[in-house]
Amino acid sequence: MAITKILARKGRLDVGIRYVLNGDKTQEQILTARLNCDPGHECRQMLETKRAVGKEGGVQYYHLIQSFQPGEVTPELALEIAREFAEEHLPGYQTVIGIHVDKEHIHAHILFNSVNADTGEKYHSNAQSYYRQIRVISDRLCRERGLSVLLQGKPTQAVSYIEWLRRSRGQPTFRSMLEEDLRTAIADANDLGHFFLLMEHMGYEISHGNRLGFRLRGQERFMIPGRKNPLFTEDGIRAAIQGNLAAIEAGRRPAVQLRPQYRPYQKYPRYTGFLALYVHYLYLLGKIGRRQYPPRMTPQLWQEVMRFEQYREQFAFLRDNGITTRTDMAAFTARTEETLANLMKQRTVL
Repeated sequence: MAITKILARKGRLDVGIRYVLNGDKTQEQILTARLNCDPGHECRQMLETKRAVGKEGGVQYYHLIQSFQPGEVTPELALEIAREFAEEHLPGYQTVIGIHVDKEHIHAHILFNSVNADTGEKYHSNAQSYYRQIRVISDRLCRERGLSVLLQGKPTQAVSYIEWLRRSRGQPTFRSMLEEDLRTAIADANDLGHFFLLMEHMGYEISHGNRLGFRLRGQERFMIPGRKNPLFTEDGIRAAIQGNLAAIEAGRRPAVQLRPQYRPYQKYPRYTGFLALYVHYLYLLGKIGRRQYPPRMTPQLWQEVMRFEQYREQFAFLRDNGITTRTDMAAFTARTEETLANLMKQRTVL
């Protein structure tokens, strides 16, 4: 999956080019490419294009970034996707591409001149060009290579296969647990400070950066639910709490309520006569009692349950593939890599 964003820059062109082609980030410029310009002369040629048509002011260049999930692509595949994207979307634009591998997840940086070398026209970036061109091309290139894509039409990020699989099986995910706990805290909180206190009591650590982040104690990364749902941004949470309090004071229905769990209605028989008396005595003797509802699972317990599910799936994988030793695992890995290499060759031929 490639998360794309485009930035219009009015700063120095040479600074942007040096950043994209930084050897420390691109394996000594092995993971770089250029379109319509020559190595070592990129900045000069872009400036000459601007001067030739008298368009030296305003936006100097555009910086487009494709971010891939950790482990989803190789640097070479990211470079292939970025190059094909530039060739299709930016014909005539002088472009430099750099694949940055200094972070846990791979980034493709595409910098292109704001003026087209063939037509002399300036590139115009807006919401229409982003959603109808950039996103469409980027998503198609990802789908052609079996990568996940962003969901269209909703303010959300891509749904990973693991999360989709757990949802389809009715199993909890960390994200669904967090969202349910957020709704609970919003419904119970008196103000934003009280909301944070409730979340901490539930076992969450909170990051107060540009976006609110939450994680269970022991987790490595913070989850940022505001990316998927504006309700869970700081402003959204504050507005929801204020709306709930105002609705309660006015006798209206609160804006945020817990999602009720659907349970099918079961009609129990009404006992009469001696049978009713018999049931009554059973109750007094303690042979039957009131229905006992299980306590709510804490986030820490959910975490242990999900870890158990992961171990069980790993055990099933080892059992189904007959892997009992490290040697078996190494042989299975070698066979899988060989199969993958053959499929990559077939795809290249196609």
